[in-house]
Amino acid sequence: MPFKKVFYINIFPRIHISWWMFVLAGLTTLLIALVTISFQAIKASLANPMNALNN
Repeated sequence: MPFKKVFYINIFPRIHISWWMFVLAGLTTLLIALVTISFQAIKASLANPMNALNN
């Protein structure tokens, strides 16, 4: 076995990640994005446009 392959096998242990962890990470990311975009959209819709034009 080449040294590089033995080095990587010994240094980096195998980590088994289930498929549902990827799904959970994706759903969490989508939820954070949805909450952030919704908050900004509501904030923009409630703002007075004249205040933005005066600044």
